[in-house]
Amino acid sequence: MSKFINPFTDVGFKRIFGQEINKDLLIDFLNALLEGERQVKDIQFLDKELLPVYEKDRGLIYDVYCTDEKGEQFIVEMQNKEHVNFRERTLYYLSQAISRQGEKGAEWQFNLKAVYGVFFLNFSLTDLPHKLRTDIVLADRDTHELFTDKMRYIFIELPSFTKEEDECENDFERWIYVLKNMEKLQRLPFKARKAVFEKLEQIVDIAAMSKEDRMKYDESIKVYRDQLVTMEYERQKGKAEGFAEGKAEGEATGFAKGKAEGIAEGFAKGIAEGEAKLRLKNARGMKAAGIAPDLIAQITGLPLETVEGL
Repeated sequence: MSKFINPFTDVGFKRIFGQEINKDLLIDFLNALLEGERQVKDIQFLDKELLPVYEKDRGLIYDVYCTDEKGEQFIVEMQNKEHVNFRERTLYYLSQAISRQGEKGAEWQFNLKAVYGVFFLNFSLTDLPHKLRTDIVLADRDTHELFTDKMRYIFIELPSFTKEEDECENDFERWIYVLKNMEKLQRLPFKARKAVFEKLEQIVDIAAMSKEDRMKYDESIKVYRDQLVTMEYERQKGKAEGFAEGKAEGEATGFAKGKAEGIAEGFAKGIAEGEAKLRLKNARGMKAAGIAPDLIAQITGLPLETVEGL
């Protein structure tokens, strides 16, 4: 049995980074992330739910949403799987945070504060080099000169981190090592180097959780594990069905060309159908667990109307 919580669950992630009483953990992580660039001294958590501005508009629910002493904002999210329009979703999230800074009246001079989107990814981004950290900024295409520092994306691709404990070179890598391996550890490393890891160990110790918090965590871990198992089952099923259908079609239309095209199309169709079934099944499970429909829609990528109708 694990001694420490799984930080990739909704409850686990917010227990580490989303609590006012433990905000020094998030501050330390952000400073490790932005080392050499800037120093965050304090943060204030903001309402994670942004209600729609207009009737029938779409609201937002962030995992963690906060502002620092300079008024700059941080959106911190954990994403366990890539879904349809994932990158567009992150763009929408940051754009909403920027647009909400607008003030009424003619006197406002567009004095925007920077918005950082920090996205932990428990998967590898497609069509991009696989590396731990990908920083996206607005810059000139040819000269790479920064156009504005008011919008920045930082994607942390956890599968690309392969270092062992003694290979970590800085606090950012130490944080990533601890988060990625937390559920398998019997003790948290780096406590002698930095007191924040000693506090982290106390917070993530399952035995130290209250009965109420433990119940919420157990439900969260169940949803997380069911999702992983279902994803793998549907992936294998979709691959097998796609291969069989593609092969049959390929052999009927010409062994060489038909097989290659048929397998590709069949594979894609099988994966797409499998993912659609998976999203619906996960949504039903999360709705049965009492998770808000808006949050379920954001996690699964399903329309809110579909979630509410389950």
